[in-house]
Amino acid sequence: MMKDLLIRFLLGGAAVMMSYMVTVISPWRLLAGIFAAFPAVMITAVLMMGIASGSLNAAKIANGSVYGMIGGFVCVATVWTVLLLSHNWLFSILMGVVLWLGSSITVSALRERQLNHNGI
Repeated sequence: MMKDLLIRFLLGGAAVMMSYMVTVISPWRLLAGIFAAFPAVMITAVLMMGIASGSLNAAKIANGSVYGMIGGFVCVATVWTVLLLSHNWLFSILMGVVLWLGSSITVSALRERQLNHNGI
């Protein structure tokens, strides 16, 4: 029980720390928003960005988190499918993470292109 809680605490803390580091280091706010898709991170990321930089930047983080959540669906579907086919949990997780990030960036790029095309 304690080992399980410790692992959850460490992984959750690592997710929050990684999201914050991406926000600080990355020149692309959208990428920080994608990392904010972790449910435990999203509200905090939007809140902190709103306090630090205003509503417009908080909205960008929120948009990025939506793209990240779409990627989350792709991740779950990928892990499940690859696990059924390969029976290799580590490979399944790695593929899921790669496709999560790739699909999140792809969805955000497509949305940005659509907004630019429509003149918004």
